[in-house]
Amino acid sequence: MKFTKVSKAPASKRFPCTQCGAVLKYAPGTQYQSCEYCNFENHIELRAGSIKELPLDQALQQLSESSVTAVKNNIHCDECGATFQFKSSVHAGECPFCGTPIVSSTEHIKSIPASSLLPFSIEQKTAQKLFNKWIKSLWFAPNAVKKYARSKTKLSGIYLPFWTFDSDTQTYYQGERGDTYYVQQRVQVMRNKRLVTETRQVPKIRWTTVSGQVACFFDDVLIGASRSLPRKIVDTLKPWDLDELIPYDENYLSGFSSEFYQVDLDEGFDYAKQVMDNKIYRDISHDIGGDHQRVHSIQTQHKNNTYKHCLLPVWSAAFRYKDKPFHFVINARTGKIQGERPYSVWKISFAILATATLLTGGWYYLDSRGTFDNTQQLSEPQQAEYYFKSKDF
Repeated sequence: MKFTKVSKAPASKRFPCTQCGAVLKYAPGTQYQSCEYCNFENHIELRAGSIKELPLDQALQQLSESSVTAVKNNIHCDECGATFQFKSSVHAGECPFCGTPIVSSTEHIKSIPASSLLPFSIEQKTAQKLFNKWIKSLWFAPNAVKKYARSKTKLSGIYLPFWTFDSDTQTYYQGERGDTYYVQQRVQVMRNKRLVTETRQVPKIRWTTVSGQVACFFDDVLIGASRSLPRKIVDTLKPWDLDELIPYDENYLSGFSSEFYQVDLDEGFDYAKQVMDNKIYRDISHDIGGDHQRVHSIQTQHKNNTYKHCLLPVWSAAFRYKDKPFHFVINARTGKIQGERPYSVWKISFAILATATLLTGGWYYLDSRGTFDNTQQLSEPQQAEYYFKSKDF
């Protein structure tokens, strides 16, 4: 079977309320969609089936052999009749003409549709409180940023695409083991303004050539497949409760945006191997042992490689300060927040000046009380001797 991108326009789906006809939206943290007008609730049945790990090598081979044709992501809104296009990386969102939540099919646009997801469990109000608390906690942030972010920042609920990779690795290495030993050595040092010779224990390292192998199984190495947000932010949203993944169901996407993957499967595995290499290097260092390690060559074999394509929920927003965008993201499962922030040069400068002033004032205060006067620690005859020695008669 080949993966093929076809030119057929993707099917779109909306979720009308059976009581009033308005559009239902998924209610975070629940198992139903709700209507904001009549409060009707539509229960979402959990789809049967387990979350499968798919063979990576087979998928990469099929992708390399697949044909690719141009596809226009045209979306038709049944509510107002408009035809439009989502942003090329988006397959769920709102109609720009009437605001109707729409979820488009993914299999006509991307070769590998998402097979699982984690639903939102934190609602927008809670996420907004977390953001406001985070903004208030920022040290040395410009006042304009805090005021602007509190008043204008609007949170967007987004399902971001991720890959997970499993791999059974066998690594062969060559290197050196360093063991510390000590030798006696005579050194010259200053003691009481005099140069004296002392015997000291000086550390040395004895290097021994070593080689060996380490084995490690990697389970669910998580790699972000979106380019819409900085990787340094998305990667720090861990941990994710991947054990709670459920089969993909578009009902959970109603009312939220959702992205296609923009990092392809092979590129995602390359990122995953970098993560694995860091762990493998630590295992090699532990296997070499000793006090120091040198690793000269590493050869790793990856076997039984598998992958999953899943969607994970975040609340995201960005604000601009001095014509530069700053992003922040909230893990919509745990509430963990990560973001970029500007610094106020004036606040930092004032803090440094205030600290220096405080330290200087404290020093003068202690000095005025004689804290640094060594004569107070002497007996009366010693103080008299110190006084006369310090005078030039």
